[in-house]
Amino acid sequence: MALHTLLHKSRYSVSVCGLFIKRGLAHRSYQETFRFVDLQESLTKYPKLIPPNDDSLKFGKVMTDHMLEVPWNNVTGWGSPTISPYHPLPLDPAAKCLHYALELFEGTKAYCGDDKKIRMFRPTDNCQRMHDSAARIALPTFDIEELRLCLHRFVEVEKNWVPDQPGFSLYIRPTMIGTEPSLGVDQSAEALLYVIASPVGPYFPTGMKPVSLLADPKYVRAWPGGSGNCKLGSNYGPTVMIQKEAVSKGYQQVLWLFGEEHYITECGTMNMFVYLKDSQGQAELVTPPLSQGTILPGVVRRSLLELAESFGNIKVSQRPITMAELVQALNDNRLIECFGAGTACVVCPVEKIFYKGEELLLPPIPKLDLSAPAHSADPLFLKFYKILNDIYYGRQASSWAEIVCDA
Repeated sequence: MALHTLLHKSRYSVSVCGLFIKRGLAHRSYQETFRFVDLQESLTKYPKLIPPNDDSLKFGKVMTDHMLEVPWNNVTGWGSPTISPYHPLPLDPAAKCLHYALELFEGTKAYCGDDKKIRMFRPTDNCQRMHDSAARIALPTFDIEELRLCLHRFVEVEKNWVPDQPGFSLYIRPTMIGTEPSLGVDQSAEALLYVIASPVGPYFPTGMKPVSLLADPKYVRAWPGGSGNCKLGSNYGPTVMIQKEAVSKGYQQVLWLFGEEHYITECGTMNMFVYLKDSQGQAELVTPPLSQGTILPGVVRRSLLELAESFGNIKVSQRPITMAELVQALNDNRLIECFGAGTACVVCPVEKIFYKGEELLLPPIPKLDLSAPAHSADPLFLKFYKILNDIYYGRQASSWAEIVCDA
């Protein structure tokens, strides 16, 4: 274990934030949260062969040597975190996660910078979102700082798996499942939080290419009052069939709409952005608001909004936007660009949308040079892409990028 980690543990002090809901019977040793200071490690004696950083590295197919696990039950609360060799989970066939989708997950990345330091991007935001997702389906909550510290140590243990080439990263998948073996539709008396990781290559291995979208209002991803703002597996499974239909019609992703007004919500599994000129000619960046609970509060989404605000020359709006407004802006030559944003791709431009039997051709996208420094003439989505990648890989200093360890 690194010296700084040992020093941190030796001076660690527990803080109780009062955000936790105790499950089950009162118990004098009930643990409201797991603690980084209790982390135990049993590392593999048989490390796997780390794959090369090339086109053969497919998303989520190769797992690292270890996994982080923390058990919970409603009598004693959280157990001690452990890092141990990667292994199958011993799940009872009646486990609630297998029947009633009591399951949630997160997605974040670790990057090896040009300076050979490994960084994570805004991991506290992912920990907070995981906490909120757990609360939404009555799984146990926890102190988000304890999870952040455990994630740092997990990445440090797996640092040899963090690819050292631009565009490559270590994808980290925190997960929580209800494991109680019971067919009752109620709160799970047992749960498991675990974290696995997988090295991944560039989202655009041959250069950034715009995507085409199928916008069919008969399909809805989320509803007000539902759980669309949480990262639950139950929000993703039902989208697979519609995604398959989009591909069969020649489109790569789905543009999710809602309501009779056909409000734009999300783009595939990404947050959606529309960049246009308003009726007064002011440049405006629009993304749907979080207020109705139908939009996932993306970490990249938040970052792009904060970057756009810092530019000073763009009106930044979190407001509802309909397909009718997008079409009108397109017809009036006021639409500048549309793009999705998320952890996997950072940003992804949109070139066309099929809507109401018509293919809407968005403003043409110039040839993109991802390797050149950010330039004032770049499209907005490309500026965002370059700035965030510079932060990821340590080329631009930012408090958003937390240094975990040396490579």
